Amino acid sequence: MVHKADLVIIGICVGVAVGILIASLAFFGIRWYKRRAHLRKCANDHNASTLPIRRNGVDTSNILSESFSTNSVSVKVSTYPVKTSPLAKWNKNGKEQLASASGLPRYSYKDIQKATKNFTTILGQGSFGPVYKATMPAGEVVAVKALASDSKQGEKEFQTEVSLLGRLHHRNLVNLVGYCVDKGQRMLIYEYMSNGSLSSFLYDDKKQALNWEERLQIALDISHGIEYLHDGAVPPVIHRDLKSANILLDHFMRAKVADFGLSKEEVYDGRNSGLKGTYGYIDPMYISTNKFTMKSDIYSFGIILFELITAIHPQQNLMEYVNLAAMSSDGVDEILDKALVGECDPVDVRSMARIAHRCLHKTPRKRPSIGEVSQAITKLKQRRLVREDSTMSFAAEEFSGVVGCIELQQNELKKMTSIAES
Repeated sequence: MVHKADLVIIGICVGVAVGILIASLAFFGIRWYKRRAHLRKCANDHNASTLPIRRNGVDTSNILSESFSTNSVSVKVSTYPVKTSPLAKWNKNGKEQLASASGLPRYSYKDIQKATKNFTTILGQGSFGPVYKATMPAGEVVAVKALASDSKQGEKEFQTEVSLLGRLHHRNLVNLVGYCVDKGQRMLIYEYMSNGSLSSFLYDDKKQALNWEERLQIALDISHGIEYLHDGAVPPVIHRDLKSANILLDHFMRAKVADFGLSKEEVYDGRNSGLKGTYGYIDPMYISTNKFTMKSDIYSFGIILFELITAIHPQQNLMEYVNLAAMSSDGVDEILDKALVGECDPVDVRSMARIAHRCLHKTPRKRPSIGEVSQAITKLKQRRLVREDSTMSFAAEEFSGVVGCIELQQNELKKMTSIAES
């Protein structure tokens, strides 16, 4: 009986212990669930009010834009309804709030009128209006893009640029430094890029041709700018209109990506919004599916790489030349820009062409990410620097050998002179 009583007591103790354990697990489980739900609610509330963008790259230049090329033709045909994004809520009662939320300085119409000398210092004609050179009250030089008053598409692009560039900051993106919404006018104030667009250097005979080292650095700068948009911004941003006319060069010939009027965040919406972009740079898969992805930006970048190699405009049958050149391993040598012939290593050109070909793969998922492209261009530049260092080292060794021979001959002459004198 005593033995059975002991078993009963042990059983009761085990049961109580198990019960306590289960109750504890249930209690902590409920607390964890409530805490998780609370955190999710806070995160949702935060996302509803702000759109975080990681702020990378602080070396932005103060030199602002010289010209905006308008030689290319843009395709902007909206055929599908667009879902409203938090960034695009620009209704009649909310325009000021969105602009203010961007954190950009706002200037009056009189300020811009004075800075542009009554709009007489024109730089060129942009897609939706003239571009002026201006000197602001503090002395900084800027480029002012005025939107045509009758341009509905320009109004949308104005909204997009203010919304995005108020948050995006990187040394390889053209900086938006202010805006003007006054007297029915819409104007964007940009960083001034004194050397204008990449396309002007490639296709304007009046400008000095870029050497291979400059083209390689420009390609690397562009890749860094796109890499920030794709991998550094939160949420990621797709440019949607990458072309040589939208790549601007500062006084150091460093490249920056410009014109974000057609850009969208990757999470903007899951619905199609019509075919937009520039003929010659548009991803064929985007044309057939009407779905633009990061890999569509990669395709456009591949076209720019071939522009750097050949100085042939995409609207002048560039892809026909590229496809013919792809039939042999050294075919790209035949379409190399004449200004580069004999001035660069053909091996480097072929390596760049292989990178560009990967970007143009007909299957988007087989195209590399912009990070992979950036790494490949960096390695190409590093190999070039190593070869230059080796050449300089070899030249230094030869020079040292010559100096040694001269010293030896001088010593021999001194000995002969001393013998003759004795």
